[in-house]
Amino acid sequence: MYNWNRDAQEIANLEKALNGEYSAIICYEKTSLLAPNPEGKKTIQEIRQDEVNHYHVISAIYTQLTGRTFTPKQTEACPTNYREGLKTGFKDEQETVDFYLKISDQASNNYIKEVFKRIAMDEQNHAVWFLYLLTGGQ
Repeated sequence: MYNWNRDAQEIANLEKALNGEYSAIICYEKTSLLAPNPEGKKTIQEIRQDEVNHYHVISAIYTQLTGRTFTPKQTEACPTNYREGLKTGFKDEQETVDFYLKISDQASNNYIKEVFKRIAMDEQNHAVWFLYLLTGGQ
């Protein structure tokens, strides 16, 4: 049975996730270029690549559910200095973990549940790396 409210909410959540991943891809590229050392740059580039992978997986789910391709929008401005980029990245990743776990809990499909649980774990790992860099890790 089709549940318009639930299905419409799932689609809205996927769109929000895609915009978030897209924004992270752009901002993490900019932050990596501000890194004062090669290790910081490499770590942020690895996080960014995970976000690219997440974007592709979520985009495929969106296309399968809607029959459409989503055109993302950058929904947040990127920080212009390294430390702010790390702080923003840490906060964004932590908030995304909660959002993705909510999507997983509410998903009508087991594949979507598992994908978002897995991506939430990646996001938590990213938050730890941003915190490491923020607290003086190289």
